[in-house]
Amino acid sequence: MKKRVVFAVFISAFLIQDVDAQCAMCRAVLESEADNSMAKGINDGIVYLMAIPYLLVGAVFYAVYRQLKLSKKKSQQF
Repeated sequence: MKKRVVFAVFISAFLIQDVDAQCAMCRAVLESEADNSMAKGINDGIVYLMAIPYLLVGAVFYAVYRQLKLSKKKSQQF
């Protein structure tokens, strides 16, 4: 199991790509400007807001996994 996790992390590290998460209307308004720094900032904010729910769900699954592992360990002691 540990080898699979290490392999998945290793593979995902090489498959990471740039993400452009702007909607078509935001992109059209922001591309009309000469300076693209505002567009980059908005894109980074959208990606940040998209990543937070995934991190929270991952944390909840990890907490449940840890709790189940601890309860299983306690039941084996008795």
